[in-house]
Amino acid sequence: MRMRSLGALVVFVLAFVVTLPARQPSPAANLDRLRGRIEAAMPSAQGMVGVAIKHLESNVSLSINGDEPFPMASTFKLPVLVELHAAAKAGALNWDERVEITPMDQHLGSGDITPLFDPPGLAVSMRNMANLMMMISDNSAADICLAKAGAAKVTARMRGMGIDGIRVDRSCQELILDYQGRDTARLKDLARDDLREALRRDARGPQGVEGRFAADDRIAADPRDTATPNAMVMLLEKIWRGQAVDRAASDAMLELLKRCRTGTGRIPGLLPAGTAVAHKTGTLGGVVDDVGIVYLPNGAGHIAIAVMSKRTRASLGDVERTIAHIARYAYDYFLFTADAPAKPSAF
Repeated sequence: MRMRSLGALVVFVLAFVVTLPARQPSPAANLDRLRGRIEAAMPSAQGMVGVAIKHLESNVSLSINGDEPFPMASTFKLPVLVELHAAAKAGALNWDERVEITPMDQHLGSGDITPLFDPPGLAVSMRNMANLMMMISDNSAADICLAKAGAAKVTARMRGMGIDGIRVDRSCQELILDYQGRDTARLKDLARDDLREALRRDARGPQGVEGRFAADDRIAADPRDTATPNAMVMLLEKIWRGQAVDRAASDAMLELLKRCRTGTGRIPGLLPAGTAVAHKTGTLGGVVDDVGIVYLPNGAGHIAIAVMSKRTRASLGDVERTIAHIARYAYDYFLFTADAPAKPSAF
C-alpha cells in the first residue's frame, strides 16, 4: 500500500514538472536576432533611422545609430516638460497660473489654440498649457511653455542630469520657419494674421518634392535642437525611475505621456490593443520620431524606446509603419525574456 502511494506521488510530481513552462532564455541571449529584425525594418523608411531600446528592469539594451544626433521636432517638448516641473518644484512656476494667449502667441503648426481663438482672447493655466503641448503637440502652447522654461535652462537641466545628447535651442515657430528657408528673424515675432500674409507673399518656402527634400537635408545637417536616441532613452529612464526632478513629478509626466493623442501609428501602432504607452512624437518634413515607454503585460516590465529619423524619403505612413514594426519586435522579444537576471547596460 505504501509503495503504491509512493508511485502515485512520483507520477504526480512528474506530471507537474512536465506542465511547467520552459525556462526563459537570458534577455541578452539572441539579442543579435532582435537587432537583425530591426535592421531589416529600417530601410523601408528610405532615410537614416536611429534606435535605442532598454528593458528597464533587466537593464538589457540595444542601440543602432544610437549616438547619432537627430532633429527632435516636437519630441523636444519632453525635456521642456521636465524643466517646467523642476521650475514648479523650485517655486519659480505655478501650475495654476493663468496665461493670456494673444495673437502674438499663435504660432505655426498643429494644435487647437488658433481655431479656438477669438477676440478678446483666452487664458489657460500653465498645467493645461503643458497638457496641450504634450497631448496634442500644440505648437503655440509649446512655445509659451518654452518661453517660461527657457531653452538654455532646458539644455542645462539635461546636462545636470548627466544627459549630454539633448540640446534645445529654438521655438516651434523658429524651427518651422528655418525648415522652410524663410527669413526667420523678420517673421518669427509677427502676429498670426500678419504672419499668414507675409508667408503668402513669400515664395521662398519649399516647392514640390525636391524642395521638401532640400529642406529635409538642411534641417538634418543643423546641430541645433537635436538628440541622440540613446540620450532620449536615458531621459525616459530617469523619468521612469523618479530621478527627473522627483517621484511625484515623474509620475505626473508619465501619466501625461500616456494621454498622447498623436502618433497612434508609431510606437503603439502594432502593439496589442490596450497596451499602455507613455510617449511623445515629433514630425517635421523627413523627420519622424517617437520616444516613450511601453508597459509590458503580466509583470514583464517596461521598455524605454526611442526611434528617430532624418532625411526620410518614404511616405509618412511608411515611416510610421517602420517605427511600429521596431516597437513590436522589441515588445515581443522582451515579453518573452523578462524573467531573466539583470545584465549590464550597453549605454
